[in-house]
Amino acid sequence: MKEELLSCHEKIKPFIHRTPVMNSRLLNEISGADIYFKCENFQRMGAFKMRGAAHAIANLSEEEKARGVVTHSSGNFAQGVSLAAQSQGVKAYIVMPSNAPEVKKAAVRAYDGEIIICPPTIEDREANAQKVVDEKGATFLHPSNNTDVILGQGTAALELLEDHPDLEYILTPVGGGGLVAGSALAAHFFGDNCKCIGGEPMEADDAWRSLQSGKIEKNETSNTIADGLRTHLGHLNFPIIQQYVEEIIRVDEDEIIEAMKLIWERMKIIIEPSCAVPFAALLREKEKFAGKKVGIVLSGGNVDLAKLPF
Repeated sequence: MKEELLSCHEKIKPFIHRTPVMNSRLLNEISGADIYFKCENFQRMGAFKMRGAAHAIANLSEEEKARGVVTHSSGNFAQGVSLAAQSQGVKAYIVMPSNAPEVKKAAVRAYDGEIIICPPTIEDREANAQKVVDEKGATFLHPSNNTDVILGQGTAALELLEDHPDLEYILTPVGGGGLVAGSALAAHFFGDNCKCIGGEPMEADDAWRSLQSGKIEKNETSNTIADGLRTHLGHLNFPIIQQYVEEIIRVDEDEIIEAMKLIWERMKIIIEPSCAVPFAALLREKEKFAGKKVGIVLSGGNVDLAKLPF
């Protein structure tokens, strides 16, 4: 996987930004740790998802590119696939649930994605995506359970370690598992005894329970403000997480909101709720990270300004 990560990074460089790493003296004082924030909220289309989408599309054959790609997503992966496809001259079909935010539908259209609206159930999303595969011959791209996507998402942590090779921890949010799996691979192959830890809402703690039980668990609730983390793990990323992720720390809703607010107030940057979860996890377990050099992947900044929690 080490060579695959490096070759993936080279392949997607023309399509992504190398995002900045930011540090805040005030947040270091509040947390007791030395934190380096990898700002994927400044990535093209506003989130790390651009990396995995760009890599998955770049690896298609010319025949596959000619037939297009399809995914189902209500948010960031929809935008990531649309922009990555547009950047590489490929048609993108995006199945979106009827309750997806209008702002995200508008962004997909701005990137030339063709939207197919469906009822807001996972069964309807999958059925509509399969219909596009059958009718158009398009290649289906899963938002997190796809090896090319996992490697692409891991390049954010790879860049973070290139800039700060002595990190002791890398923290990311955990939703579908693509980012944490890719980051854990980067930490293992390119870190110096660097541990990868995931942050997850208690209201959608399927990954935490999956590590306890040894099998993929589904969300029993999804009543979390971290809307990007309501998905569950896949059969490709779960074994990577089992092997390379040190632990998953769960946080409650108030902790997520407080962490998000701190980053907005102190760093003057826009992040979405899901993005605040790993920082909330660090604040929850300050003793573990006290005096440590910690990287946090700020996963995205596509927030609905009309629905801010503060």
